[in-house]
Amino acid sequence: MRTVFKVIGMSCGGCRSGVENALKRVPGVLSVEVSLEKGEAAVEYDEKKAAPGDLRAAVEKAGFKAG
Repeated sequence: MRTVFKVIGMSCGGCRSGVENALKRVPGVLSVEVSLEKGEAAVEYDEKKAAPGDLRAAVEKAGFKAG
């Protein structure tokens, strides 16, 4: 499964890396692409192990807002 959602609050490459790393730590995540320019994250994940809510929670725990 693949989902794309907005990430609010990223302002630099470090922010992008923080969001990327937080998402990669979610069990079931297969790949992550975070775009600072677009302010969004594209995540491919195993829907049997993760849900969109898990991904958004990881982004928010990292200090950003998931839209």
